[in-house]
Amino acid sequence: MTAIPKPARKERQSSRDIGFALGIIIILSIFFLPIPAFLIDLGLAFSIALSVLILMVALWIEKPLDFSAFPTVLLVATLLRLALNIATTRVILAHGAEGETAAGYIIGGFSRLVMSGDFVIGLIVFAILLTINFVVITKGATRIAEVGARFTLDAIPGKQMAIDADLSSGLINDKEAQRRRRELEEESSFFGSMDGASKFVRGDAVAGLIILAVNVFGGIIIGVTRHGLELSKAADVFAKLSVGDGLVSQIPALIVSLGAALLVSKGGTRGSADKAVLDQLSNFPRALFVAALLLLLLAFVPGLPFFPFALLGGTMLFVAYTIPKRLSALKAVEAAKAAELARTASVEAKDSVKDILKTAEIELCLGKQLAARMLVSRDELGGRVVKMRRKFARQYGFVVPDIKVSESLDVPPKAYQIRIHGTVVTSYEMRIGEVLVITGDRNKPDVPCTEAREPAFGMKAVWVAEAFAGELRRQNLQAVDTLSVVLTHVSEVIRNNLSQLLSYKDMRALIDRLEPEYKKLVDDICPSQISYSGLQAVLKLLLAERVSIRNLHLILEAIAEIVPHARRSEQVVEHVRMRIAQQICGDLSDNGSLKVLRLGNRWDLAFHQSLKRDGKGDIVEFELDPRMVEQFGAEASNAIRDRMDQGHSFVLIAAPEVRTYVRMIVERMFATLPVLSHLEIARGVEMKALGSIS
Repeated sequence: MTAIPKPARKERQSSRDIGFALGIIIILSIFFLPIPAFLIDLGLAFSIALSVLILMVALWIEKPLDFSAFPTVLLVATLLRLALNIATTRVILAHGAEGETAAGYIIGGFSRLVMSGDFVIGLIVFAILLTINFVVITKGATRIAEVGARFTLDAIPGKQMAIDADLSSGLINDKEAQRRRRELEEESSFFGSMDGASKFVRGDAVAGLIILAVNVFGGIIIGVTRHGLELSKAADVFAKLSVGDGLVSQIPALIVSLGAALLVSKGGTRGSADKAVLDQLSNFPRALFVAALLLLLLAFVPGLPFFPFALLGGTMLFVAYTIPKRLSALKAVEAAKAAELARTASVEAKDSVKDILKTAEIELCLGKQLAARMLVSRDELGGRVVKMRRKFARQYGFVVPDIKVSESLDVPPKAYQIRIHGTVVTSYEMRIGEVLVITGDRNKPDVPCTEAREPAFGMKAVWVAEAFAGELRRQNLQAVDTLSVVLTHVSEVIRNNLSQLLSYKDMRALIDRLEPEYKKLVDDICPSQISYSGLQAVLKLLLAERVSIRNLHLILEAIAEIVPHARRSEQVVEHVRMRIAQQICGDLSDNGSLKVLRLGNRWDLAFHQSLKRDGKGDIVEFELDPRMVEQFGAEASNAIRDRMDQGHSFVLIAAPEVRTYVRMIVERMFATLPVLSHLEIARGVEMKALGSIS
């Protein structure tokens, strides 16, 4: 297809503009210049054709804004009808005495067709058409336009705020936001214009009535005084011509009024009027059944005609019977198309090499026998996984990724593997048909059992056959089913790998959900003082020690305080931990009391002497003799395990400068043991000392 050169397009556009302007000038000239009868017929035919075109466009548009030029078109059509009314009035008054065709064949034809030779019938038909147009259609359309304009203007601020919110959250881009704002402006302008344009139709109806009266009385006076006609003859001739002229002008006005009413009553309905109305009416076959039964009952009422009611009732009954079948057939076709698309997409996904490179962030791989046992109740598994993710979101402040559950032949039949980013983190072999009883240091149950270790925390446990579940309850022992064992293990693995699961995308999503003031704070410090990757590193370091980031606004305030003076992520994290000490202590305390285990003076001094500083006093290196590290590990392990065996839940306290190094040594033996500094103990927290390591 050959493209039209720009000069040619401009020339065509210019010719269209000139043609439209000439058309308006021709319409205005009709007000003042005498027009012959054959041109009047041409103008009246064009007016009728234009009104029908307007009605059809109003029927078939998808939404009102698709016909935003309607107020302008309505003004031009009204102006054309008024100009033709003046032209026909001039011809009727000047040549009306010559006969019924003096004002053209269209007016004469309408007078014969509608009035049947009696102008009284024409007057009654004209009055009815005028009433329908003025009182019913135009008044209703005017009211709808007024209410639509008012509600549209009132809703503009809320819609603008919704567009700004979608833009700031990243749901739409700048171009889409501009398009929506432009559509919003066009919508408000359109309904405002329709509110005013509806007055054209009302004025046109009033003008038609006045012009009719002028033509009738003026024609009678002219016929009697100028042409010497008898009063009855003059009244008959000029009344027929005037009423015919009124009918010719009122029929297009009624059609245009109907188009305007359809346009403003469309509201928020999408699609052409016939499709929207018929589809919505046919969606309720029971209503058609009731209407059909009522019509059939009326057909058998004595005195009422049988055939019309029976015909309509039978038709509606047939439609009501066939609609459900047609809808079910359409649904079946759509379902088949959706299944075919899904199958095609599945085949393409299997054949795609790129999908092989994608790895699930969290994946639970089950052996064949274990999968057959667990995947029977997929609803229960899915529900508990959802609850687990919600718990993590409330506790740690971000939504962990979806957990992919799969069956793998690479895993032993009764075992499972937990993978993080495609890497196997841990695995465990279950015993199908048995339950796990955690015993700890208590005696084993008096039933046949097999010793084992609970996979999540490594506590002593035993496997017992499900047949002895009742006996276990009598011995007040809690039996843990297979699904609970696996999900508890998955939960603990996720908790130990929170820092790996916080992606850059998750961090940006957290920032986007902040209030506008804190978004401005992020814009102030990123990337001028800390990069977004650096901000992610700070959050990862907090999660690595199971510190929740749910109070992200407090964390950002603390980061903004320290980043002008310290750029290393470790230094920033220590300052943040000090600022959110109340949250940390609240999460770790038990009934308002925080149990602590201290390093002791010996190890405090040893760690302090291992710190090497530069000329500014900043720590640049940590040097502790390897034998001292081994000795500290042994003493710490004994002290910590003794308190754990006693059932205590506690934290390890160290000096602020050495906290991170103590944590590095301790986490290899006790990954879940919190290590706090003295500055992270919030005011008002009651501490209970459990002793010291040295």
